Amino acid sequence: MANLLGNLTQQRLTESAVDSAEISTALFASENPQKNEHHALNYAIIVHCFFDGQKNLDDLNEFQLLAKSAQAEILTVITGSRSSPQAKYFVGQGKAEEIADAVKQYQADLILVNHTLTPAQARNLESLCDCRVVDRNGLILDIFAQRARSHEGKLQVELAQLKHLATRLVRRKTGLDQQKGAVGLRGPGETQLETDRRLIKVRINQLQNRLEKVAKQRNQNRQTRQKADIPTISLVGYTNAGKSTLFNLLTAANVYAADQLFATLDPTLRRLSLKDVGTTILADTVGFLRDLPHDLISAFKSTLQETTEAALLLHVVDCADPRKLENIEAVNQVLEEIGAQDVPRLLVYNKIDQLENVTPHIEYDEKHQPSAVYISANSADGLELLLEAIRVRLTDYILQFPLQLSPSEGKIRHALYELNCVEKEEISEYGEFLLSIRLEKTEWLKLVKRFPTLEAFNPI
Repeated sequence: MANLLGNLTQQRLTESAVDSAEISTALFASENPQKNEHHALNYAIIVHCFFDGQKNLDDLNEFQLLAKSAQAEILTVITGSRSSPQAKYFVGQGKAEEIADAVKQYQADLILVNHTLTPAQARNLESLCDCRVVDRNGLILDIFAQRARSHEGKLQVELAQLKHLATRLVRRKTGLDQQKGAVGLRGPGETQLETDRRLIKVRINQLQNRLEKVAKQRNQNRQTRQKADIPTISLVGYTNAGKSTLFNLLTAANVYAADQLFATLDPTLRRLSLKDVGTTILADTVGFLRDLPHDLISAFKSTLQETTEAALLLHVVDCADPRKLENIEAVNQVLEEIGAQDVPRLLVYNKIDQLENVTPHIEYDEKHQPSAVYISANSADGLELLLEAIRVRLTDYILQFPLQLSPSEGKIRHALYELNCVEKEEISEYGEFLLSIRLEKTEWLKLVKRFPTLEAFNPI
């Protein structure tokens, strides 16, 4: 974040309202450079409030993992209980003073708050504690900025960061007025705060235009796969559930995988050949999290589009996590936000090697379709069962059947060839078209709706 506006202008940002030492969400912009020469971490104090009298430590533990993923060294954790957030400091006057005392005692560089703060609350807490304050959204954005590797990923992260930063510009004491030094041009001029807002707005428009071009390219590639009748399988799940490890196991790819939150960020597509299905595309997506910032969901819209257009979702679940049911619900909420709630999905319970008396197996629903598979991506136990479950689900998704058309049904024949789903064609002695069809179930339902006469041949 400290270098975001440096890409926009060469103006003297030392007097800027977006000075990195004050409001950057990047954790490495320390106010004490000499201190950080000896270590790559930021010394942080974590703040967490319990509301409604429920002291659930799981959210706090997850936030500590986020802080460690951002390379922050946790000095102490300060907790408190409130019925509702306070308007000025979020945590209350007494607790805010306790945090300020802890900053002095531990010589902390950073305060990490496991809640979403308003710009005023963050600014008030910074002034009281004389220390940078980063809320939950800012921490997640910082982790994404560290992990982005592809050009598209960097654009998406920068867009989300700028939207977050735009509401957090603060006025400095000096250097606000930018005056011209010529006759007729002297006066108050444009303040640096206004300049920063304008530059951020311009940069956001540039990034949105670039991402629109990327989205068009992704859409073209997606349409090409659809015309070639290549189904897409998308991996989704809570962060650190083992998606990238499973992706590497299925495709022999070399995607970075580690036991940390948001180990991988950039989406990856690989070919996967399945028996009775043929070539498919397996997509590895970014992990989901509770209260994922909406700016991130908006910025990653083109990437998450792969999920909404998938033929099957593999919902990877860490079955060793005591909060697995809550994690499943959190992922379902994000899928609903991006419009993928109706896409068929298969639950993949991963990490059974961390449980006792659990062996690889498949669970079936009332229609005798695979609904869940228990595996260990780390040891490859249950891989054959997973491939078999995917094959069954996609075999049901791909329809193969003969179709007979009269000579007068040329429009239907033309529509089938446009979909590239005709595998073989013969003409009978009566001039009828005898076709062998292979296409997706959704495309067939669209054809039936478009040409009602096809209902007589409905293979479903």
